[in-house]
Amino acid sequence: MTEQELLAKVNELNNDADIDGFIVQLPLPKHISTDKIIEAIDPRKDVDGFHPVNVGRMSIGLPSFVSATPSGIIELIKRYNIETSSKHCVVIGRSNIVGRPVSILLSQKADNANATVTVCHSRTANLKEICLQADIIIAALGMPGFLKGDMVKEGAVVIDVGTTRVKSDKTKSGWKLRGDVLFEEVSPKCSYITPVPGGVGPMTIVSLLMNTLKASKKEVYN
Repeated sequence: MTEQELLAKVNELNNDADIDGFIVQLPLPKHISTDKIIEAIDPRKDVDGFHPVNVGRMSIGLPSFVSATPSGIIELIKRYNIETSSKHCVVIGRSNIVGRPVSILLSQKADNANATVTVCHSRTANLKEICLQADIIIAALGMPGFLKGDMVKEGAVVIDVGTTRVKSDKTKSGWKLRGDVLFEEVSPKCSYITPVPGGVGPMTIVSLLMNTLKASKKEVYN
């Protein structure tokens, strides 16, 4: 498919009154501009929450479609009654899909937020020391087993967003999913920790469907 063909399909869905919301599955082939496609989606149908209008509205606390993985993380925190107010949260990763939006959500003046947030990335110095200060760590950098036991303090909450396929001779498919957290080392120190698979992944799907429901009910845009 060419970029123009995909843009034409997005335009068709934008103008189809029977369609409440849709997503364009990422990543896209290299010959198609991801930014151009995302910006072409009608913000009112952008249930992925990636359009700059939705990102901007989310950033300043207006009703919006919040991208699914950050929204799922906040819902997990809410459901397990994890205290965030005044807590130090370290987000490892600064992607527009997870790291950046979840850091904004956690720092907002709102329920299940009011945290002091530090965003770390590949250029962060003293990452281990920063992580050891964290009450909550959200690992979202796409490097299997990156967060190790000596980087986490006793009683910390660890949320693993990583889903990297690695080769495995123990599965029929020949691969398995690995998270960004070295689970065997980190889990004994945690008050709460999400597994991979089965942790954040299902919450992402649920949040995507929640956004679709909101779109159909016109809860964000009238």
